[in-house]
Amino acid sequence: MFQYFQIINSLKIWSEQKKRTIWFRVHLSHSEWIPILVENGFKFHHAREEYVMLYYWLNKETVCNIPPYAHTNLGVGAFVFNEKTSEILVVKEKNVKGHMFWKLPGGYIEPGENIDEAAQREVLEETGIQTMFKCLVAFRHSHNAAFDCSDIYMIAYLTPCTFDITKCEIEISECKWIKLNEYLYHPEVHENNRLLAKKMIEFLKNPIGITAEHGIHPITKKPLCVYSISTNKEICACEK
Repeated sequence: MFQYFQIINSLKIWSEQKKRTIWFRVHLSHSEWIPILVENGFKFHHAREEYVMLYYWLNKETVCNIPPYAHTNLGVGAFVFNEKTSEILVVKEKNVKGHMFWKLPGGYIEPGENIDEAAQREVLEETGIQTMFKCLVAFRHSHNAAFDCSDIYMIAYLTPCTFDITKCEIEISECKWIKLNEYLYHPEVHENNRLLAKKMIEFLKNPIGITAEHGIHPITKKPLCVYSISTNKEICACEK
């Protein structure tokens, strides 16, 4: 009961002080605050494993303009191409509903991870193949995907440094090298990946992609990565 009246009194004071928005982070150890806050008009903004963030828009004379929390998942698929054999690396995932299709190795990008690093990591984890990132070829944008979020799926072009496959037994049921043209017309490739395969073929005929250049932000002094369009010569020469 004390907490209930404490919130009511605090909201009154904040209103008199012309505060616009009140943020309330509730950690797991204090989860009893959540129903009290909700009952007094607070709304959920986002949640992490260890806390939930709620807010209260106090300024009733203006429309709430608080930006939504992260609403787009970012993933990467790896187009690992062996120039000597014209083969690409493909996998079948274990834990999928319905028919299993051949797809590119890849997955979600982890917090604080660059796109190029994620592509190399996912390939290594799923197939045991070490690679070198060259450039981004394309990306797919869709909505109402996992967790009702939008979804961006980047396609990265990588060259293999090793060739012997050691698949992840937990996530991958099959993994192999396959001719790119064979993959394009394979019956166990769905239409979205068939379209990406066509784009890969177009790219190989005219290699213009988006390369990554690592650096340090001049103000924050934190690592950053600049992605920019590069030509055939630059792609062939670029290294992580």
